[in-house]
Amino acid sequence: MASHDQSYRAGETKGRAEEKTDQTMGTMREKAEAAKDKTSEKSQQAKDKTSETTQAAKEKTSSTAQSAKEKAAEAAETGKQKAAEAAQAAREKAQAGKEKTGGVLQKTGEQVKQMAQGAADAVKHTLGMGKDNNNSNAVEDDTLNKQQQQQQGQGYNKD
Repeated sequence: MASHDQSYRAGETKGRAEEKTDQTMGTMREKAEAAKDKTSEKSQQAKDKTSETTQAAKEKTSSTAQSAKEKAAEAAETGKQKAAEAAQAAREKAQAGKEKTGGVLQKTGEQVKQMAQGAADAVKHTLGMGKDNNNSNAVEDDTLNKQQQQQQGQGYNKD
């Protein structure tokens, strides 16, 4: 019987050892499974964070590009406006020059006309065809005054 009791105890010990091993193995599996789940969760979080960061960078880049486009369009519009203003100023200046030139030509024409009239009067007086023969010195003085005034650019009005 002693051998039977030893056999029984040996079996009992073996059973307990197996049960303890199974428990330890179960605990180890649970811990490994928990570590695996935790690693998977952390990996997914990192993946999500990377995706969010990438999306934010894309949005920022898109926003920056849009802002640059708007600034370029604004600069182009400003350039067009300045060019239009410069063209208008050039047109106005050309018109003013044209008007000034027209005034100078008109004045010159009047001066030439007056000089011709003065020369004609002088010839008439010299030939004795003038209206006032007694006053020839006055007529000559008048003609000389006209010519001097015309040369000085003041013009002479007979009125």
